[in-house]
Amino acid sequence: MAGLDIGLTVPVWLAEDDLGCIICHGLLAWPVTLPCGHSFCRDCLKGLWGARRHWSCPTCREGAAQQLDLRKNTLLQDLADKYSRAVGELEGGQGRTPIPAPDPAPGPQRRTAQLRAFSDGMDLSSASPKQETSNTPEGKMRDILHDLEEIQEKLRENFTEKEPLEEKRQVKLSKAPSSSSCPLVDQSQPASKQVSRFAQWAVSLTFDLRSLSCSLEVSEDCQTVTVSHFSRFYPWSHERFATCQVLCSQAFSSGQKYWEVDTQNCSHWAVGVASWGMSRDQILGRTRDSWCVEWKGTSQLSAWHMVKETVLGSEKPRVVGIWLDLEQEKLAFYSVANQEKLLFECPVSGSSPLHAAFWLYGLHPGNSLSIRPVKV
Repeated sequence: MAGLDIGLTVPVWLAEDDLGCIICHGLLAWPVTLPCGHSFCRDCLKGLWGARRHWSCPTCREGAAQQLDLRKNTLLQDLADKYSRAVGELEGGQGRTPIPAPDPAPGPQRRTAQLRAFSDGMDLSSASPKQETSNTPEGKMRDILHDLEEIQEKLRENFTEKEPLEEKRQVKLSKAPSSSSCPLVDQSQPASKQVSRFAQWAVSLTFDLRSLSCSLEVSEDCQTVTVSHFSRFYPWSHERFATCQVLCSQAFSSGQKYWEVDTQNCSHWAVGVASWGMSRDQILGRTRDSWCVEWKGTSQLSAWHMVKETVLGSEKPRVVGIWLDLEQEKLAFYSVANQEKLLFECPVSGSSPLHAAFWLYGLHPGNSLSIRPVKV
């Protein structure tokens, strides 16, 4: 590889979030990167996993069969150290002219610092030159910030081009499957007043307390499940999930069933079906007896079927409708607004009774999913 030209550097704006750990919400300390590509503080990850026998990523839930050898990501550690020094200079420097940062995006304020990064041989010459440059300090600063934005975009493009090919192959947009087993929409009523076309198959569900994870709590009517702010001391049961999951009490072995789940108060979730025999230390969709759609907090909707992920898009459904046809052994997921829009359809095994299944991201206390009454 060609050597770096250490005389050529480019300024890059970084926020603490860019080098942060989602577990402790602080700057990465002794960072480790999992095979899926997500990084965390080593001690935070060890503390989260504890004595579990299933080691999964807190962000994407990709798991490993055996405990991983956590090695320091020296590049991330170096960036975190440089960031800390840069922040210290900005906050502790006296008699210096402060360096203005670009206008932050809408939302919570983020502390930023300027790092000097090597160009690594990238061609930065295509940054658009200004047709007219102001001689005032304010105008020069605007020009500098404009160049910074273009350089950052080129850095992102360069990083994207270097992603492993196997990761790119996994991201496939799914074509909408056929819904031959599902009832047709009644077009005789205005969309805003239409009852659900699944109304006659709607079932009433309640969460099963035997399977409820100690990280979750349910409402008095057993219709809403919430990530608890602290671990609950439920009676020990071999039916209880080790991760933030719960099944419903009702078991389905024949006929057609339909229910809806309100996801508006949850930033990271999965809903679907599973057999009661699903391993309690496994994760919904990652077993051959569970199926689901999953919303990742990174703006990605996926379906999990036969331990395989299918990326569906980047739009989060506010309400998910689930159609289970055990006569034809088919499962379909819908985004429910004024009417149902098919998201994904797949075959399911009817060899054992199936239960409605739910997973919530355990690091976001207060997140909740609710079983919603179907329009009739």
